[in-house]
Amino acid sequence: MYPADCLYSKQHEWIRLEGDSCTLGITSFAQDELGEIVFVEVPEVGDTFEAHDEIGTVESVKAVAELYTPVAGEILEANEELADRPELVNEDPQGEGWMVRMKIDPESDDLAALMDAAAYEAFTAGGD
Repeated sequence: MYPADCLYSKQHEWIRLEGDSCTLGITSFAQDELGEIVFVEVPEVGDTFEAHDEIGTVESVKAVAELYTPVAGEILEANEELADRPELVNEDPQGEGWMVRMKIDPESDDLAALMDAAAYEAFTAGGD
């Protein structure tokens, strides 16, 4: 159900590693819980964050949820298309609905705390 080429956080973010950078978004589980996404706020290119920092918000018809980064790093690109088409998060959360691309801090060991697809699927089945 969840792509095997991604790692997952307990806050329901996914990252796809691409060398020393990654693409980040929310999981299909998270978007399903939120319902219809109507607005996405992402950080500016060049902003830097520590792991677990809030980097944006995702607003749905049901709630507003914070977007956190599971890894430390610098924003390389934000998905500008989400400003006009936030529904991409519902339609393709781990594809066209990505939120940001980040350069991962090479000094960090944040990846060790993330789950693979099988562990994340078990985590979400547990109702957490």
